[in-house]
Amino acid sequence: MEESWATSGVDLHLELRRSSGRRTGLELAIRAAVGDGRLLAGTRLPSTRALAGQLRLSRGTVSAAYDQLVAEGYLVSRRGAGTEIADVARPPGPPTWSRREPPVPHHDLRPGRPDVASFPTRAWLRASRRALTQAPASVFDYGDPRGRIELRQALAGYLGRTRGVRAVPEQIVLTSGSVQGLALLARTLCRSGPAVVAMEDPNLPFHREVVRQAGATVIGLAVDDRGVCPDRLAAQLAATVAAVVVTPAHQYPTGATLHPVRRHALIRWARRTQGLIIEDDYDGEFRYDRQPIAALQGMAPECVAYLGTASKTLGPAVRLGWMVLPPQLVDAVVDTKLHSDHQSDAIGQLTLADLLTTYGYDRHVRACRLRYRRRRDLLHHRLGPASPLGAAGFRLTGIAAGLHALLSLPGAETEREVRRRTEARGLAVGGLSEHWHGASSGPEGIIIGFATPSEPAYSAALEALASALPAPAGAVRE
Repeated sequence: MEESWATSGVDLHLELRRSSGRRTGLELAIRAAVGDGRLLAGTRLPSTRALAGQLRLSRGTVSAAYDQLVAEGYLVSRRGAGTEIADVARPPGPPTWSRREPPVPHHDLRPGRPDVASFPTRAWLRASRRALTQAPASVFDYGDPRGRIELRQALAGYLGRTRGVRAVPEQIVLTSGSVQGLALLARTLCRSGPAVVAMEDPNLPFHREVVRQAGATVIGLAVDDRGVCPDRLAAQLAATVAAVVVTPAHQYPTGATLHPVRRHALIRWARRTQGLIIEDDYDGEFRYDRQPIAALQGMAPECVAYLGTASKTLGPAVRLGWMVLPPQLVDAVVDTKLHSDHQSDAIGQLTLADLLTTYGYDRHVRACRLRYRRRRDLLHHRLGPASPLGAAGFRLTGIAAGLHALLSLPGAETEREVRRRTEARGLAVGGLSEHWHGASSGPEGIIIGFATPSEPAYSAALEALASALPAPAGAVRE
């Protein structure tokens, strides 16, 4: 029976130049597709029978064209493996996006990443299989912009139990991560005109840019060892600021925890001015020396928008985050999301919901917490006050929680010089100086992401870091 185009094994779109003759036209079309990058090296082509049926040519014509292109080096034909596009040199394509990820360093202590090698692959597969087996067909259709009810219900219980968040499923909106949540909130605030948003200084430059691109004006609020300083909000800016973005559990990048007095001051400001507090709880699950501090949202759910993410517990590739919104903001934010991406991935939501309800997520977080605490302890041993480097004036802070620590530098050291030495050793770390707002300036320092390396690579990365920091004269390195 003749094979039709509708049932052939591999689809291939070619535009033939019929005026050149059938065989020649087919050869020209394949050469053109290879040359402009539409057919990449290794791409499998349809069988001669299938392509002949698709293009309404004789099988002999297609076979002859394939043979000619094999002879010219455009195609590779192997017995039993079919015909593929050969690795043919092509002219350079259009410019690529300039903000590509930098090359992976030999030793990686960059902040903002978990140990992705510890991703719970087996547990995720089991949860996904259970979720899909039980899921109705409607899961694969368009759904609620807020996200799957299964995950919103599971998160309401989990966040209340572990982070002290007061939430019902109707107030939870699922996102592709905390960055999308921040962008949606900023866009919602700017619906009636540019809004003023206060953000911690220092903080993540990318987050500032996300808020600015939503149309808001960003101002800085100073941070010290007690967290963000709300004093500026109590002055002339109090009535003009629409929202404050804070990281109370573990300030990024200093690692400070927001003091209770300042928590209450922020809430008083929000209630007095009808302002919004945006709480980014990006790594709140990880606290090592005592019970994790509850989320700020639990103190004032009517004026705090809570942002959480699976990026630090599972991995950034799991594009799942969540917002717990004050009731009066839900409809507006859902409408903004509807007109942004309609909805987030439903299959991942069902998988995470299963992990939460079967407590597989809790088990994974606890295992990570123990692993990261051991790493934190090693870091403290090498760079803490009792170490030779501590005696040399290096000060390690922010280590009670989270996945990173801040290393403040003694007066004789500059961030640029330390990073030059780390780069010479193939080690990547973060720098504090790039996190200050605009023209403001502050102390320099090194941000160490102790969760980033895989388990076997951590000791070597820590050794490379210690060797890049000068110990005092006469000190013996461990």
